Amino acid sequence: MAAMASLYLKTSTANRHSFPKLPKSHFTPSLSIPLHPLPASRTRPVTRISASLIEPDGGKLVELFVKESEKDSKLKQALSLPKIRLSKIDLQWVHVLSEGWASPLKGFMRESEFLQTLHFNSLRLENGSFVNMSVPIVLAIDDAQKNEIEERVARTWGTTAPGLPYVKETITGAGNWLIGGDLEVIKPIKYNDDLDRFRLSPTQLRDEFERRNADAVFAFQLRNPVHNGHALLMTDTRCRLLEMGYKNPVLLLHPLGGYTKADDVPLIWRMRQHEKVLEDGVLDPETTVVSIFPSPMHYAGPTEVQWHAKARINAGANFYIVGRDPAGMSHPIEKRDLYDADHGKKVLSMAPGLEKLNILPFKMRTLAKNKENPPDGLMCPGGWKVLVEYYDSLAPAENGRLPEPVPA
Repeated sequence: MAAMASLYLKTSTANRHSFPKLPKSHFTPSLSIPLHPLPASRTRPVTRISASLIEPDGGKLVELFVKESEKDSKLKQALSLPKIRLSKIDLQWVHVLSEGWASPLKGFMRESEFLQTLHFNSLRLENGSFVNMSVPIVLAIDDAQKNEIEERVARTWGTTAPGLPYVKETITGAGNWLIGGDLEVIKPIKYNDDLDRFRLSPTQLRDEFERRNADAVFAFQLRNPVHNGHALLMTDTRCRLLEMGYKNPVLLLHPLGGYTKADDVPLIWRMRQHEKVLEDGVLDPETTVVSIFPSPMHYAGPTEVQWHAKARINAGANFYIVGRDPAGMSHPIEKRDLYDADHGKKVLSMAPGLEKLNILPFKMRTLAKNKENPPDGLMCPGGWKVLVEYYDSLAPAENGRLPEPVPA
């Protein structure tokens, strides 16, 4: 059963179902869009060596927490407002929004933002520039903006075939309408699962990178245990950055911590395995920051991988490692991959709003072509032991899945 929480909304009591015009939004497209000559080719700028961290999308991180001095009055005000019940995944999106991962969004998407995301994978700012935004961050309820489920699913996943995990978990049984608007979050979301110490916000991560004097940050997302191939890739990436002239590149090992499908290894076990990888010296703790990315997983392939990359920009990463079939899955009906395995990294190299992010492809194929071998053994002994313990624990667990932590 999904965890539930309450969201207090400030709404107009008059004609709640009527929308004579779109509400004002920082992302409403200009009615008069100036035309500029297109560059001869769409190439990425030459990488410049800089000691400062990459700028967040929109120029600044947008955190949605109320000021400490206003908490009591805001809570009192909230108690008098209409309430919406939030699912566990809704609450994970509140977590994402509140910490600024989706900057410059200030809350759940209004219609203008939703349509731009659905059809353009980007948001147009008031100054005419664009930031990438490829997945809708929306809240479904029983009234407000009409939720065109089929259009949303088709545009995001490229198919309406039944059995898509996120669709089944979040969209199919949700309300028929979407509501959007600015959020004010009274207190940070905590899960009380002994992993909150790993849940660093973009602001906290940037502070940590500055404390370590990082002049480059390269991010690696995974929803599986770290094996020696991953470790080789991450170590090799740091060597490449040193060769480029960086003095202290830092790795952000950033496992996805929101909703994942039932056959993925649960977060608690992945984090235990990641800790062992550091303890065993497979990765250097001095140049590695392990943190949890709170976003739910869509399994939407090239569309979703843009969101994963964009969020890491806001956390301070200027390099993003992408592998084969990122955010992909098998077709829910046919026996084939849902997405072309190479399209994710190709899309990242062309996606609007991601030009300032440097994409680093996996080198495992290059190793194979050159007949070079990765380090002996699939995984360090300590990490392997953690996985054995996890699979041993599945026997008494219902449906082979351990209960997930509930945000508090």
